Amino acid sequence: MSSGRLTVLAGPTAVGKGSVAAYIREHVPTVWLSVSVTTRAPRPDEVNGVHYHFVDDGAFESMRAAGELLEWAVVHGAAKYGTPKGPVLEALARGRSPLLEIDLDGARQVRASMPEALFVFLEPPNWEELVRRLVGRGTETAAERERRLETARVELAAAQEFDVRIVNDDVERAARELVSLMDSPEPDVRR
Repeated sequence: MSSGRLTVLAGPTAVGKGSVAAYIREHVPTVWLSVSVTTRAPRPDEVNGVHYHFVDDGAFESMRAAGELLEWAVVHGAAKYGTPKGPVLEALARGRSPLLEIDLDGARQVRASMPEALFVFLEPPNWEELVRRLVGRGTETAAERERRLETARVELAAAQEFDVRIVNDDVERAARELVSLMDSPEPDVRR
């Protein structure tokens, strides 16, 4: 891995950001994955400290007020998500290549404070596939799905803000493309 460059992965809900990050976590140990904090409840397969740090609203607000978050947002009008700043800066200082899996608002905040990072947008092959993935998860109520799909429309429209776009038509292929970009000293951006 080229050392010490931050990569930000964002994209719409249900596009598979978590699946791509999980593949990288399992197969590419040289990539340091940031673990976000969130106020939402864990899904059945999620482990605290591995997938997210699950905290209550008070703890989240304390972190935010103390300036301990690199970025944060209220996602889908419901839960708060954020990236602890300290571990990311420590990874960079050690020459690691951190990967942040975050939402659009978070990516914009990171771009404002760390414009040298590589910003990658993960997109679905098409809208129908995105809807199929969201419904297939079975983790949201009908109202939550509609809210997430409305957010996804806005997020998809922002794809041109990113340096690189990767279509997630296959998790392994998308993960390998992302790692290849992270390995490149000067990735071919704006494609």
